[in-house]
Amino acid sequence: MPSDWTAILSGKHALVTGGSRGIGRAIALALASHGARVSIVSRSPARVDGDFNVAQADVSDEGQVHHAFAACRKRFGPVDVLVNNSGISDSAPLTRTSKALFDRIIATNLTGTFLCSREAAQDMLIAKWGRILNVASIAGLYGAPYIAAYCASKHGVIGLTRAAAAEFGGTGITVNAICPGYTETAMMQQAISKIVRFTGASEDSARETLAGMNPEGRIATVDEVADAALDLICGDKNGISLIVPGGMEA
Repeated sequence: MPSDWTAILSGKHALVTGGSRGIGRAIALALASHGARVSIVSRSPARVDGDFNVAQADVSDEGQVHHAFAACRKRFGPVDVLVNNSGISDSAPLTRTSKALFDRIIATNLTGTFLCSREAAQDMLIAKWGRILNVASIAGLYGAPYIAAYCASKHGVIGLTRAAAAEFGGTGITVNAICPGYTETAMMQQAISKIVRFTGASEDSARETLAGMNPEGRIATVDEVADAALDLICGDKNGISLIVPGGMEA
């Protein structure tokens, strides 16, 4: 509940990767609204309204991650909460998916989650408390055509979530994942544009197709994904993959 969230989050240093737009921005704003001191790590220079600490890094680059975390700690201290939200997506038939495309998606979505989790966990183990929340996808639980690389990366994120949750059990650290379906973001709009371009379908028809692939048959909002994220961050569940919308646990 919001009052409980404020009691838990007030004064905590929360670091959100990819927090300058979309789901990441909604989570960063929600954390800040409950008293957290929020750092945003973004691949490109980010301008975000509010009292946020902003650092630039490609999360797939080990050195850049280390330096970005150091800069964030310098302002707000050790990291208490990590939200691994940075992610990219692209689509192609498997037979036309280049190794370069596959490697790029895996590097950002999976390797980036690993590098940032490893960095934050060092602070959390010392504090004997911490929260790692990975933004996965329903594509991490089910297969879908034309997004083999993306599915592989998000399945990997869920596997990493479960492994880290098992490793840190009993330490005061929880590791969970949220698995949004198609959500009103720029990334979803890109998917709609591709469907329209390659199939000749109308934008409304493409939107209905994507909505039908979601639990409850509707497009999620960034605010409900942010609420689900804070619920896991402020709770004591560990190793959960929560589907949004719908609230089913996997």
